[in-house]
Amino acid sequence: MNTKVCLFAALCACTSVAVTEEADTRTIVPLSAPHRAMVLAEMRQFLSGLEQLSVALSKDDMETVARVAHSLGSPMTHHVPADLKQALPEAFRKLGFSVHADFDQIALDAESLGDGKHTLSQLGEALSKCVSCHNAYQIHVVAGP
Repeated sequence: MNTKVCLFAALCACTSVAVTEEADTRTIVPLSAPHRAMVLAEMRQFLSGLEQLSVALSKDDMETVARVAHSLGSPMTHHVPADLKQALPEAFRKLGFSVHADFDQIALDAESLGDGKHTLSQLGEALSKCVSCHNAYQIHVVAGP
């Protein structure tokens, strides 16, 4: 019995090591610690907003959907410092701005159409951009401002 337990433990350890050793091939985005914190805070805002949107959609509360989507739209970009925008790769920036534009459209459509199913489809498209960004990039802290 002890042999089986040891074999199982060894197998788990090897599997864990094999997974850990897999190379991360995502593009490195080098940012200062404060800039990284800003980007991650924005991502957490998106995640929190998505939670609020999901709850509102489950209640068919399109007024809340519009309000929350608007808060995740283009107005969020006005608080990003110019030096941070310049530090981000162009493709990363474009993807981020397109997600904000998606939320602007979600807000407009929620107000004008009031169709939760349509909004859910739009959220799926926006989320696919989030997934593609997380699959493409990793943020590393470098010395700087």
